[in-house]
Amino acid sequence: MNDHNDPQMIVVGVDGSPPSVEALRQAEKLAIRLGAQVTALTCWSIPTIYESPYGLGGVDYEKSAQKVLDQAVEDAFGVDWPENLTTRLIQGPARETLIEESRQAMMMVLGRRGFGGFRGLLMGSVSSACTAHAHCPVLVVHALQQRKQ
Repeated sequence: MNDHNDPQMIVVGVDGSPPSVEALRQAEKLAIRLGAQVTALTCWSIPTIYESPYGLGGVDYEKSAQKVLDQAVEDAFGVDWPENLTTRLIQGPARETLIEESRQAMMMVLGRRGFGGFRGLLMGSVSSACTAHAHCPVLVVHALQQRKQ
């Protein structure tokens, strides 16, 4: 855990989805009030042959993940990124990586995906795993819905 001399950190899982962009915005609002740093974290991996119907050659998965992360931060904050924001890419599965990163965090903020494979799930599998196993409090946020005119 953090000792009181270390800056407090809020970890945000970012996958480029509207809920993860909203999670970035909400984490920044909390961080300002708490005097904390925000780390926007994107996990990436090279799919196995069983996960990908395409050949694996010629794809730079890390570069693609970096583009997703950069675009999500720009979607959340525009071109003027907050001073207390850092971004990180980590190669590894999202669930395990985020849970491990929660060891150094005061809080984790995730976007609610859900409804991926099972309509009855209120959260996605990563959010569910993190709320159950993270080493810090976890806030799961919804994407803001556009009002119909």
